[in-house]
Amino acid sequence: MSNTQRIAILPGDAIGPEIMAQAVRVFEVLSEHRDLCFELIEAPFGAAAYFEHGHAFPEETKTICDSVDAILKGPVGLSHEDSAKIPVEEQPERGAILPLRARYDTFANFRPITLSRDMAHFSPLKSEIIGDGIDILLIRELVGGLYFGEKQRGINNDGKRFVRESLDYDEELVRRVLVVGFEQARARKGVLHNIHKSNVLMSSVFWNEILDEVHADYAEVEVKHMLVDAAATALCLNPGQFDVMVMENMFGDILSDQGGGILGSLGLMPSACLGPDKAYYEPSHGSAPDIAGQNIANPYSMIGSVAMMLEMSFGMVDESKAVWNAMKSVFEAGYTTADLASVNSETDVVTTDVFGDKVMAAITSELKR
Repeated sequence: MSNTQRIAILPGDAIGPEIMAQAVRVFEVLSEHRDLCFELIEAPFGAAAYFEHGHAFPEETKTICDSVDAILKGPVGLSHEDSAKIPVEEQPERGAILPLRARYDTFANFRPITLSRDMAHFSPLKSEIIGDGIDILLIRELVGGLYFGEKQRGINNDGKRFVRESLDYDEELVRRVLVVGFEQARARKGVLHNIHKSNVLMSSVFWNEILDEVHADYAEVEVKHMLVDAAATALCLNPGQFDVMVMENMFGDILSDQGGGILGSLGLMPSACLGPDKAYYEPSHGSAPDIAGQNIANPYSMIGSVAMMLEMSFGMVDESKAVWNAMKSVFEAGYTTADLASVNSETDVVTTDVFGDKVMAAITSELKR
């Protein structure tokens, strides 16, 4: 491949730069062993960007992100105490993440929840529940709902403080993410779990009406409806029943974190955020300021986000598989990072850097096959 893929690198906060350093190495290994060329352009983003530039998503970063083919973002955010030093509107979640999603309309969030049988010891679930492993694709609507609705706070007519937030969706916002869910279900096992709360929320009634309309174009896909609270229980008691799950923004935020819990760590949760013209890729976890600078963070989610980018933005399927296989082989060889160590005393706990070294060596071996 002769053309250059331009990628914005947003290291983020706390452990972000540490795990991003390992992810960037993947591009270096691929360039060395394949006819590939990547131009990586680093830009400030998050709390660190606010303190250095006065904005969590500075104009220079927006310009860079506008110009590239894809964006790789590290986790952002600080401790509660340090976050309080930043104006509410500039705190990274509001001042950086939501504007990034809105700018590129990244409406479809792909969050794979996967654990092979050989890695099942990482999960807090019993082996008989894990069975042959976990392989779920959670599709989350990412630019609508409560997170993007109108927000208001003040004093009401009775002199009491109040807050009001609206959950807003129109039919196009719902339809397009459902199409993504149906397409993924059709390409996998032909079963789509629709997660909702229609017994209480009118927004879920509306969501389900649109789903019925979209389903008419995917008659071969079986739809299974499940209330979100029941789905939370089912993820713990019988995760194997799920293949593709689709849901609105806040439900997806909560259940995908629970997905990390049943795997044993959010460090095993990469993600892709796709829009009509551009995508960004990021770990599903936070910035873990309590362990920043200790070289113990798990870079799996960050490296896995690169694997997703390779396939979904650049069509590099073989290279993506090489990255996934490499990380899996390191875990299966008995190595692990600190977040997963307590569940199995027989594993060899390694640092962030050493885990990265072993993954890069394994990728090189995969590429030479």
